[in-house]
Amino acid sequence: MTEPTRIFHNPRCSKSRQTLELLQQKGIEPEIIRYLETPPTEQELLHILDLIGCEPRELMRTKESEYKELGLNAPELTREELVRAMVNTPKLIERPIVLANGKAAVGRPPENVLDIL
Repeated sequence: MTEPTRIFHNPRCSKSRQTLELLQQKGIEPEIIRYLETPPTEQELLHILDLIGCEPRELMRTKESEYKELGLNAPELTREELVRAMVNTPKLIERPIVLANGKAAVGRPPENVLDIL
């Protein structure tokens, strides 16, 4: 049995809402994870990074004030330290993230997720 499609969703984000709507238009009712309330674990986030094939900073909202306040722009920070910061401050995680068919994609633009469906 395949895992259900999941979306790490922020209902206040227009791109997140558009991505969810796109999935629903394709007949997919994903498991909705409101990641600001229920952040991914470090292991889940590392898995997502591996599926996307990117490093933590590529999945971080670097323009958020917390990014600089927490000193996350320091180049010496390890992958694990950055992931821990994302889990502890989920606002820093780029959204939406969709997981489907053993793959992951960021819905920016929303059509990006079509490649993994």
